Parts: sequence; C-alpha cells; structure tokens
Amino acid sequence: MPADFDALVAEALAEPTEGWNFARFGARMRSTHPSWRYWDLVAEPAASAPSLLDIGTGGGEQLAGFCERVGARPPLTAATESWPPNVPVAARRLAPLAIPVVHAEGAPRNAEQAPDELLGRLPFRDGAFALVIDRHEAFNAREVARVLAPGGVFITQHVSSDYRDFHDLLDEPWTPVTPLDPALVARQVTAAGLTVERGDEAEVVLTFADVGVLGWYLRQVSWAVPTVDVELDPGRLRAAHERILADGPVRGRLQQFWLRAVKR
Repeated sequence: MPADFDALVAEALAEPTEGWNFARFGARMRSTHPSWRYWDLVAEPAASAPSLLDIGTGGGEQLAGFCERVGARPPLTAATESWPPNVPVAARRLAPLAIPVVHAEGAPRNAEQAPDELLGRLPFRDGAFALVIDRHEAFNAREVARVLAPGGVFITQHVSSDYRDFHDLLDEPWTPVTPLDPALVARQVTAAGLTVERGDEAEVVLTFADVGVLGWYLRQVSWAVPTVDVELDPGRLRAAHERILADGPVRGRLQQFWLRAVKR
C-alpha cells in the first residue's frame, strides 16, 4: 500500500469507478452491516420465482455473486443499468450466467420525483417479472408495478444519508439536506398499487484507512460531497490525510433501509 499523500491520491485516481466492487481494497475499506443481508432477503422469493429483474445492476458483481452462491437463479433473469460505462462491464460479467443486461433509462432520485414522473421507464412488457429487485438505485414505482406480475414481489434497499461526516472529513462546508426518507419510498410504492409488507432501517459505518480508498469512494459516490472533485482538485483530500496520520482511520456514517412490497 502506498504511504505518502501523492501516491495515495494517484491510486485513488487510477482505480476504475466502473461497477461497485468495494471488496477490492480489503481491510483498507471496511463496512459494518445492518441486521439484515440484502441478498438473503432476495434468496427466499428467488427460490421459487420463474423470473427476476435486477434494476441498476452496476457492474453485475452483486447479482453474479448471488447466483454463484445459491447455485441457481430464476429461469428468466435479466438486469438493467442506466450508467453507460457499466453496461458492457455488467454484460461481460453476467454473460456466462446467460443473464442479459439492458441499458435502461435512469430514474430521478426518488426524493426528487414528481407524482406523475415519466423518467425511469423499464423496457419490458407488463407483468413480465415475478420478482423485481433494486439495490441502491433510484426507481420509478409505477414502472416497477407495471412490470411486476400479479402476486409479484419487489425488494429494494437504499442509502438514506446527508453525508455530513464526509464533509467534516474534508473540512468542507455542509449544507443541511433532507436524506431519502423510507416513508417517502413506501408512499411511492403504495401509490403505485403495491402493498408494503415489511422493512427495516439501520446505521452503517464505513471505515477508511487512507485517502487512497477515501478518494476512490468520493469519485465513485460523487454525490456524497458534490462540491469536491477529486480528479480536478486532489489536494482537497489533504485535510483527511493529515487527520488519518494523526488519529488513524476515519469513519463515515450512513443510514440504510429496505422494504418488501407485493402486487396483489
């Protein structure tokens, strides 16, 4: 692992931001876990579902890992991704599993959607899937309800955070924002005609051992501190670097929540 500031910043800038493979950094970037495991929530309905759609699959790592762990998948399994650089990455990763990846229109952040939001359309026929899953991707609830078959299940997990800790790490002014509210997501899902069955929320703590991993995270999750551009001004990581040298690894807290809904 590089030790000096310039080398760490160079590493942060060199690491690709395609996909969502946080595990590449090993113990340098750690995360606590809530009481639930997202893919365990998915495993139960997936065991008997004839079809599954993964919205916003990223680089396909999570879906591929799930299919490999359980050793099976619904006969018809497909994925969407809205960020163009991730589409070929996911397609290559999921091709051996015969899972097609479709470039789909991204939805606005759920907290910013209009009641009659049109964006976030899914390029599939009505009732095409018995199970729709969504991990940390904005979604149009009406489109999810449309592509769900009667009796179908929707499982979604999101980060609900104001990212204040990350602003503090960078000595960056923080403006209060309203994080994504699980109650809002539940209302959107209900308004779309689905019935929310259950869900939960919890705090998750990310630990960064150096600014190499912190800088990469800020590039990957660019909305965490949108006023800081690591590529254009890498010196903005200096305050965090000095803090790590003096006090050890730094931490950022996030809120996560999930819910499960059914189409009656």
